Amino acid sequence: MSRYSALLLAVLCASAAPGVGSTTAAQAQDSQASGSIPFTLEDATVESINAAFDAGTLTSEKLVALYLARISAYENRGPTINAFINIHPDPLSVARALDLERQTLGARSPLHGLPVVLKDNFNTSDLPTTGASLALKDVFPAREAFVVERLRAAGAIILGKTNLTEMVSSVLDSSLGGRTSNPWDLTRTPGESSSGTGAALAADFTLLGTGSDNGQSVRSPASAVGVVGMKPTIGLVSCAGVLPSSLSHNACGPMARSVADLAYLLDVMAGFDPRDFRTRLSLGQIPETYTSFLDSNGLRGARFGIVVELLGDRPENAEVNRVFNAATARLESLGATVFPIRIPDMNDYRGIGTDTYEAWDLLNAWFAELGPTSPFHDMEDFLERGTYDPGILPRLRQRQAHAGPEHFEEYQRRLLKMHEFRKLLVGVMDQYSLDALVYPLQQILVAPHGESNAGRNGFLASMGMLPAINVPAGYSAPLPTAPDGVPIGMDFLGRPFDEGRLIRLAFAWEMNGLERRWPSNTPPLPGETIDVAPD
Repeated sequence: MSRYSALLLAVLCASAAPGVGSTTAAQAQDSQASGSIPFTLEDATVESINAAFDAGTLTSEKLVALYLARISAYENRGPTINAFINIHPDPLSVARALDLERQTLGARSPLHGLPVVLKDNFNTSDLPTTGASLALKDVFPAREAFVVERLRAAGAIILGKTNLTEMVSSVLDSSLGGRTSNPWDLTRTPGESSSGTGAALAADFTLLGTGSDNGQSVRSPASAVGVVGMKPTIGLVSCAGVLPSSLSHNACGPMARSVADLAYLLDVMAGFDPRDFRTRLSLGQIPETYTSFLDSNGLRGARFGIVVELLGDRPENAEVNRVFNAATARLESLGATVFPIRIPDMNDYRGIGTDTYEAWDLLNAWFAELGPTSPFHDMEDFLERGTYDPGILPRLRQRQAHAGPEHFEEYQRRLLKMHEFRKLLVGVMDQYSLDALVYPLQQILVAPHGESNAGRNGFLASMGMLPAINVPAGYSAPLPTAPDGVPIGMDFLGRPFDEGRLIRLAFAWEMNGLERRWPSNTPPLPGETIDVAPD
């Protein structure tokens, strides 16, 4: 695993520069009294960062240095979050170049000069793409993922690559990335698959990140660590150049510390890509900007259906139910209509995924595109000569065994069932004139390390190929290992390409219904408050 031996020195030098790391709490209070506006990293957003850039008080170089200081303090020391597999070797130089470009030519987009972290299944040219597998620790793909190309074109800085379940499989403690901890409760997992991105966001190592969601792999960590994550409609965001897990229900999606920031990130990620034929479905479906849906009154008149079958009725479900019921009551108090509904024969669709039939060929295609410098050119190469956690082998061999034409009939049956499920879910929403279905993403608190996450409800969006956004519903009561409580997330699920409506509902909830907290295991560091002069 790359562990940036020179990074700490660079961070400390940058943090000692004038204007960085020099504002004390007392100075912040004095600045408030004099009428200036304090910028705090913990509460930073895309908009507040751009305001600070425009005021000349903050630069991208300073911003990246602040995030690197937090990574230095909390990633491999202190709580040892271990969210990253690799950090960019010199992000400060990239930031300086983007600062100069901003001064001379202007900003490319609202993400210009802002750091983004990527789940380490997104191909990048300047960092290896490892899938969290030791065998791939030095593999640099020949071409970057479409989403990465879009982020770079928007002026974003790829700060680092984050841990995940190895080879997008079922082993959370990967051979390369090791174990990532939940910043809220260091004895618990941070959800699954896109876990490193979620943990990095919760620990405030960045404010933007990417993940991929095959079953609930964006929304599981979002729920577990109290951030926001979206599984978009299949075809809205290209997955070209991303280590794959399925074709029919895997989606690449945005993750962020706030709903508004997620909307800015989705603006960059969404779009047609000839390399991913599924994105042809998005033509004519993408608004000019998803930020136009950021309406703090967006819950007034909204209609939600609570999927009652997704609420557990055992003692271990009580805490999640308590928080979720309080959240839905709050939705009503904010002007929404909320009532229980049932999905006919819902459990018949729970296990109809097609990844077992699609993944082997997709993985072979990904290896084939790595280029001539790669030590592996297909899955057999990887399995025969690679170094990986043996726990991933049964699932990968199962995928190999189901890739042949003799399984085509069952594969086709499952595809038809998925389309049937989508029609059923949309039909229920139409029947009751719903804006969204709502349910807790997980029926029990996220699992401790070494245990499997059970009672997860993300299959509605994945098997129905529909968009869902996960937002914090609230927090559990304090626990001995989690004095701040454990985050509990809820999904808002909508119709195809209705991401804008979901963003409006989620933003209004975040602005009016959610008591926002951040984990005390990764508190603010000295110098994270900066004065921004008012206009």
